[in-house]
Amino acid sequence: MPAACSLPCDPWLLIRRQSNPAAFAQDESLFALSNGSLGVRGGLEEDDSPSQGCFLAGAWERAPIEYHERFPGFAAHTDTRVPVTDGTRIHLRLGDTPVRLGEGEWLDFERALDLRSGCYRRHLRWRSPEGATLEIDAERIVSLDAPALLAIRYRVRSVDYHGPVTLESSLSTARDAVEQGDDPRIGTRLDGGFSTCDARAEEDHAYVLQQTAHSGIRVACMQRHAYDSNQLGFRLANLAPHGVMQVYEGELVPGGSVVLEKYVSYAWSAPHGDDGDTTLLDRADASLSQARESGYDTLLARQSAMFDALWRNADLAVDGDPRTEQALRFNLFHVFQSSSRDGHSSTAAKGLTGEGYEGHYFWDAEAFMLPAMVTLAPELARGMLTYRYRTLERARLHARELNHARGALYAWRTISGDECSAYFPSGSAQYHINAAVAWAIRQYVDVSGDLGFLRDHGAEILFETARIWLDIGHFSTRRNGAFCIHGVTGPDEYTALVDNNHYTNRMAQRHLRDAAQVAHWLAEYDPRFFAELSRHIGLESFEVMQWLRAADAMYLAEDAELGIFPQDDTFLDKPRMPMRAHGDAKRPLLLELHPLTIYRHQVCKQADTLLSLMLAGDGVSRGAKRRNFDYYEGVTAHDSTLSASTFSVIAAEVGEADKAWRYFQDTLRVDLDDLHGNAAHGVHMAAMAGSWLALCWGYGGVRIHHGQLSLAPRLPDAWHGYRFGLQWRGSHLRVEVGQTGVRYSLTRGDEVSFHHEGELLQLRRGESLSLPYRFAEEHPPLRAVIFDLDGVIADTAVVHRSAWEKLAQEIDAPFDEVLAERMKGVDRRGSLEILLERAPRAYTEAEKDELGERKNRYYREQIGSFGPGNLLPGARHAVEATRNAGLRVGLASASRNAPLLLERLGIADLFDYIVDASTIERSKPDPEIFLAAAAGLGVAPAACLGVEDAAAGIASIRAAGMVAVGVGHREALGEADVVLPGLTAFRIGEFVEDQDRATAECAEASHINT
Repeated sequence: MPAACSLPCDPWLLIRRQSNPAAFAQDESLFALSNGSLGVRGGLEEDDSPSQGCFLAGAWERAPIEYHERFPGFAAHTDTRVPVTDGTRIHLRLGDTPVRLGEGEWLDFERALDLRSGCYRRHLRWRSPEGATLEIDAERIVSLDAPALLAIRYRVRSVDYHGPVTLESSLSTARDAVEQGDDPRIGTRLDGGFSTCDARAEEDHAYVLQQTAHSGIRVACMQRHAYDSNQLGFRLANLAPHGVMQVYEGELVPGGSVVLEKYVSYAWSAPHGDDGDTTLLDRADASLSQARESGYDTLLARQSAMFDALWRNADLAVDGDPRTEQALRFNLFHVFQSSSRDGHSSTAAKGLTGEGYEGHYFWDAEAFMLPAMVTLAPELARGMLTYRYRTLERARLHARELNHARGALYAWRTISGDECSAYFPSGSAQYHINAAVAWAIRQYVDVSGDLGFLRDHGAEILFETARIWLDIGHFSTRRNGAFCIHGVTGPDEYTALVDNNHYTNRMAQRHLRDAAQVAHWLAEYDPRFFAELSRHIGLESFEVMQWLRAADAMYLAEDAELGIFPQDDTFLDKPRMPMRAHGDAKRPLLLELHPLTIYRHQVCKQADTLLSLMLAGDGVSRGAKRRNFDYYEGVTAHDSTLSASTFSVIAAEVGEADKAWRYFQDTLRVDLDDLHGNAAHGVHMAAMAGSWLALCWGYGGVRIHHGQLSLAPRLPDAWHGYRFGLQWRGSHLRVEVGQTGVRYSLTRGDEVSFHHEGELLQLRRGESLSLPYRFAEEHPPLRAVIFDLDGVIADTAVVHRSAWEKLAQEIDAPFDEVLAERMKGVDRRGSLEILLERAPRAYTEAEKDELGERKNRYYREQIGSFGPGNLLPGARHAVEATRNAGLRVGLASASRNAPLLLERLGIADLFDYIVDASTIERSKPDPEIFLAAAAGLGVAPAACLGVEDAAAGIASIRAAGMVAVGVGHREALGEADVVLPGLTAFRIGEFVEDQDRATAECAEASHINT
């Protein structure tokens, strides 16, 4: 059951007071501590919880994957992170009676996680069946300053008990890996595991040596203690049935207490490594000696200092919502402490907080966790990528397993670098992992400026992984030479083995361009190194040319009718998945239905198309993102905890404030409220990182465009204000978002350059800059007006209608008002298709071409007599007034005869740029024609105003991200920002004055100061 934080909520403390053992497994995940190498779940020292455990990133077992039918290239083994010796255990005895918590009465209980210091504390007031009342207070840290050190301070105080107390401090090997049941997300069919090869217990120390059966990893776990000899004395040390034990005893009186400090250290070998037992024990012993000499308080102070660096960089505050501030801190805390610090491992899907997903690393480490950490702790992002470089050879071998003669393919799920997924359609087929790693390299280098990493490690990864795209894709003659990628699975595992998965194609395009760019850069930056690397991997110049050719020709389809990017070639042809009629809403479809049933339907575990727009959607208009958001929201089950953050970011970007908030709350509290029902298996690292991305990328509008930092902050209605920080190339930028505007401050570093809503700004040491929100937020000052022709400038609609009606009569096709309205704003071929929907027979493409030309002849015959007198009232004045206001003037017409008509109307010289159907591929409501007009005018789409008389045209303008002015009736033009009865009512001064007035009012309210 979810439990609320204490009231009032302290944003620096997570507190739980529940004493329901059924919820303890979830709390053990929430209160787990880690340093990227060692993870310790948040259990109770004196309780034998079956789900308590300790884990090492470097300790895992290898087990064979058994198939009834094995084919070439199938994954042969799986790596499974298995529990190591549990160093948390301290059992109690009062006299000769063991303390069993379940047999007594819990009078008061509280767990607390101090996010400032990384310390887990808990308090229990307990009464035994015999009536003795104790208070047990324990706190622990997993040191960020040591490879694998656990420190515990354990205190027992008597309330009314008088008598002997015994503390049995043990290292327990009783815990085995969880066996897999009906939920494949936790547990394994493990062959082997840890066995104990040596154990010893003496007064000064005790240790256990273990070794895995197949991976050949040896682990030493050793403990030492510190205590006040006036309170406690050593009694004995011996071997236990599962481990070793050191026993201390003392005397308790009412009001008196005993305190034991316990230090536990781990050391481990590489798989089948050369480190002998003596070496491992010496390493563990050295760590313990140093820890005991420093003492618990000193270790805690060091821990607090290391977390202080994180919080200074995050610089987080949420005015008016401490509950959200607490959740954001909690999520960052877990991602930060679970990230590798040695480059030998990455961040697992559950970190080191539980056994979910067998401790495997996935692509979400690079797509979600790394971008959250890169602006807060770039050294951790570097560690993740260093792990990828260390496993590059395993990626090369994996590529060979899948019949790629060269290049490297990273495993979808892994620990060692080998593929561990037995189900290749949703495992090995996820080639996009290569693109995620490449994307993360670019993200890290852009933020950190670490060109040394790019040279020494990143370039080789980029080149080797880019090679794979040319193997699984080709230039399709059936698609006019477009580069198509076949037989892959995207992040949405509910659609498998498809062609042209949009996410994969878009990310591959980014990957190929980055690889080519880095090749050109490295050839100039360090020609000798580039030559050596090229010889080492056999890279030739034609490959780089092919990468660019493939990127430029990448197939990124857009459905003409829906105006969206199809998730793959067949996705839109499938029926939608019916709503769930039964089952647990927290159980994903993959646990309810056969995969083929899911694959046959239009349903997403997460919308990978939207994810591609979040990660690599730089050139996609806001209107297109809105359409994709609307569509994929309707077919996404959100069975992945990654889904909510992506939806939140895109919703914020396209102005869906309520939905952005709802999805933000979902990703924010996925573990705190156990929204997916499996937080007991460990917390969800990518969802936690996603909540920070939802804040910074969604509400903060943070993006990196062409290596430059860009922001466009907005304020959620629920908050009075918020603040966050970003590290950028050695500097630190504070972003404060309030009711009236944004304040940027350079808190560390010499200078920083960034874009604010498209405007380039620069701050130097100690400077701050306050800016108001811009008019209509997404619309900068008006610089151009783009007019439609038919029905706006001249009444050619009646001429078009007459020509179409004549053609309809000749081919016996019905023609009515509904048909005529649908044709408005649509180009010739599109209108012909509408007309032929109810024609008595089908027509060949050649026949359609002839029909279109026939209609055009009828039209040109009628406009041959046109002149200035055919201009609609107010048209010439509206265009001239726009020019006189200093604005650019464009025309966007679906008619191929637009230039001819403008000449006959006598106004051709009033237009700076003309776009008609002959220069575009997609007709309205696609935004292409208005985007092309804006580009021809040299004006950003957001600085343009479009004028249209048709619903399709209004949709086109809005999709292009422009202000839409409709000419006609509100009923037909409901999506327009403004509707006028005609151009006689068009006053360009009103649009400019409204904008100036809004900007001035915002500036006055914000009291700008620099």
